[in-house]
Amino acid sequence: MLQQFNFSRRSFLKKCSLVAAASGLPLWFVQRELAAAEVIGTSASPNDRPGIALIGCGGQGQGDMVEAANYGDVIAVCDVDQRRVDSATRRFTKGERVPVKYNDFRKLLERDDVHAIVQGTPDHWHSLVNIAAARARKDIYSEKPLTFSIDEGRHVIKAVRDHKVVLQTGTQQRSSTRFHLACELVRNGRIGKLTEVHVFVPGGIRGGPFKPVPVPAGFDYNFWLGQAPDAPYYTERCHTTFRWWYDYAGGPVTDWGAHHNDIARWAIGLDGPISVEARVITPPVPGGYTTPSEFEATLHWANGVRHVVKTTPDDKWNGEVINENGQRNGIKFIGTAGWIWVNRDEISASDKELLLTPLPETAVKLAVSRNHMGNFFDCVRSRWDPVANVETGHRSASVCHLIIIALRTGLKLEWNPEQEIFTGPNAKEGNKHVAHEMRQPYDYKFIA
Repeated sequence: MLQQFNFSRRSFLKKCSLVAAASGLPLWFVQRELAAAEVIGTSASPNDRPGIALIGCGGQGQGDMVEAANYGDVIAVCDVDQRRVDSATRRFTKGERVPVKYNDFRKLLERDDVHAIVQGTPDHWHSLVNIAAARARKDIYSEKPLTFSIDEGRHVIKAVRDHKVVLQTGTQQRSSTRFHLACELVRNGRIGKLTEVHVFVPGGIRGGPFKPVPVPAGFDYNFWLGQAPDAPYYTERCHTTFRWWYDYAGGPVTDWGAHHNDIARWAIGLDGPISVEARVITPPVPGGYTTPSEFEATLHWANGVRHVVKTTPDDKWNGEVINENGQRNGIKFIGTAGWIWVNRDEISASDKELLLTPLPETAVKLAVSRNHMGNFFDCVRSRWDPVANVETGHRSASVCHLIIIALRTGLKLEWNPEQEIFTGPNAKEGNKHVAHEMRQPYDYKFIA
């Protein structure tokens, strides 16, 4: 037995060394995380495969479903664009099992053999689909941002908790070892008192003006618009470019911003900021996309942290990574004793020892997940909360919505994160934007 133990121990240490070398993560953290992953991991038998369905069959939705199909059987697919339904059907046909096609998600949710959904619709459809799925008692993997408005988040939380379903928000950086390490170090005072968080996101697309064209055959454009105002059909309005229109999304604020501001909030450790102000740097083209391609926002938190989100370069700032578009993309945590920079490719610090020195056993430990989709299906079986549960998704999306409200009003706004209302001199104007008016019949009665 002793010989077997020594062999297992050597194998584990070798595996840790290889992972540390490949990832650039400190060995002590890799050893701790791999050991924790072995303890919390759940094993599913070949017969323990829930029925899953895809709602929203675009590129992101299908990409998510490729991962989900490792854990369940694809029963059905749904989209208001028949071309995308057909594409997803071909992709997820497995032998004689052909996914059933739907154009109305409400009909799909009536199926007893669908136990969980993967949700890849445009942002303005997230909440209604998620609420309907929760009421149908389907577990939910939902693309980010979780909601289209702050008020919608309250409705989603109520539906998820009332019907006791599992919801994982698709902010997959919560399952990244680099971001996990950065947040744990910050939360445990490794860089001293946290004073500033700098979030850099790629800018959006600036284009237009656009001209109306005929709606493609097989595309239910009115259904696609949903709660959004009626509008002429442009090729640039739908599918992958929907995110650059305020009627359907939030531009760069809710694109990469949804990921990085979720991590910023994780490290700060509070529900939300107490104030926000923002400015448009590059305004939209008249008649074109409506979200600004470049912006800068400043949020303040009750613990004194100044949180800056920007798309523009800052020549005085060091330690960043430049992406293929020449824009920074990542997060820098600045404290009284140093800084830590992190993105999906690397983690670095003002002093290497900030990363290399192990945290004590008594340190604050954040939730561990090494695979975001895997974590969701583990929780489908265990009924535990996933790493990016519904409250987490709502609170992090709300940070983005606050920035958008500040951009659209041009006002400095004070925010009460507990009551989720604006206070102070500009409260009346700010509170007008906490909820969106929904075009009939695509409001909450649509999924009643």
